Amino acid sequence: MTLKLYNTLTRKKETFKPIKKGHAGLYTCGPTVYDFAHIGNFRAYICGDILKRYLKYKGFKVNHVMNITDVDDKIIKGSRQKNKPLNKFTKEYTEAFFEDLEKLNINKADFSPKATEHIKEMVVIIKKLLDKKIAYKAKDGIYFDISKFKDYGKLSHVKLEELEIGKRIKADQYEKEQAQDFALWKFWDKDDGDVFWETDIGKGRPGWHIECSAMSTKYLGQPFDIHGGGIDLVFPHHENEMAQTEAATGKKFVNYWFHNEHLLVNGRKMSKSLGNFFTLRDLFNKGYNANAIRYLLLSVHYRQQLNFTEESVKAAENAIQRLNDFVVKLKSIKNTNKKIPPNKKIKPIIEDTRKNFEKEMDDDLNISNALAVVFELVKKINTLIMENKIGKKDAEDIYGLMRDFDSVLGVLETKEEKVSVEIQKLVKEREKARKEKDWNQADKLRDEIKEKGFEVKDTSEGSVLGKV
Repeated sequence: MTLKLYNTLTRKKETFKPIKKGHAGLYTCGPTVYDFAHIGNFRAYICGDILKRYLKYKGFKVNHVMNITDVDDKIIKGSRQKNKPLNKFTKEYTEAFFEDLEKLNINKADFSPKATEHIKEMVVIIKKLLDKKIAYKAKDGIYFDISKFKDYGKLSHVKLEELEIGKRIKADQYEKEQAQDFALWKFWDKDDGDVFWETDIGKGRPGWHIECSAMSTKYLGQPFDIHGGGIDLVFPHHENEMAQTEAATGKKFVNYWFHNEHLLVNGRKMSKSLGNFFTLRDLFNKGYNANAIRYLLLSVHYRQQLNFTEESVKAAENAIQRLNDFVVKLKSIKNTNKKIPPNKKIKPIIEDTRKNFEKEMDDDLNISNALAVVFELVKKINTLIMENKIGKKDAEDIYGLMRDFDSVLGVLETKEEKVSVEIQKLVKEREKARKEKDWNQADKLRDEIKEKGFEVKDTSEGSVLGKV
């Protein structure tokens, strides 16, 4: 079955047909680095991660670009309040962002370009728009005239006549000709301090939307395959990206638009005033597990709202535990010397499970149903394990299937750790102590093993070692 994705542009599911066979160009909007990213942001990053991982699972070579917005009004304000140069201020939050990605096992993009390093590319696009008289200069900056782009609104389906100041586009004090027009370039003023670039179009800095147009097309070409981000970015950010890029080049910008729905906290939109606004660090300080957070954020279909609650995190922890207990059992059986003949039921179970998992994921990344398929496998195999009908070869094959699934999910303890001779010796000594029912010695050895970074899990098939 071929992969189908819901395209925000057409409002329907479409078969994914890449521009270049076997390749996929993916751009996902990254962080604006003036603060730590919050869990709503991370839902978007995880949805993009699942898309990227599944494309790779399907055999595509993915070229993934995620931008770093390191200059805008909030960043300039924050750097001045902390009395730090712009680059030092943004460096702290950029590094924190990549640390958070690693904790949530979100694969890094192939390119993470910074806006401040691509001013030249932005200026080229703005000059083209000025030459075509689709952009104009005002006292305080250069603006895109949306009335000059006949397809404006085709992504978000907004209509020009329905736009009102303060309602659909935030009103501001800029000297633009129409409230709906958006800034491509802001001329320097004293509030910008030492943040500016001397360019052919004037001394100043870029608007937010032009940054993504410049960086996405530089690294992926035009058109490229997929542009992703949160549903809140459809308008005005992605609408404006599309308008300025297509107006400047006369070519289609993106083939497929991929947007995830909002994350709620206890049924309400995140807000600092409501006390339900959390960064990843806030959740870790509350004792939440990174793996459980990842599982929760990916477990609901990306086009459905996700409600983040204490109960849902606990449920995610239980789900992860069940899956990893299953993996531990498989590891134990595949490493055993017990001679149980291969079970003829296993091959069709594996084939059906893989087929059903892919069927659900091919249907617009229906992750909820795909997870149900995985848990059905766990149930069936656990029954056969209890009946002593799973041998070494069967366990190896099922374990291989779980590793394949985890290349998409990224939540299982499937990594095979190298174990030193010293650790192996301690495990054998502990096994001996357990057989002799010397529980105090067994516990002491377990603690010693844990101090060295490994954890022993006891199963009916023997002890299984894993990294803490």
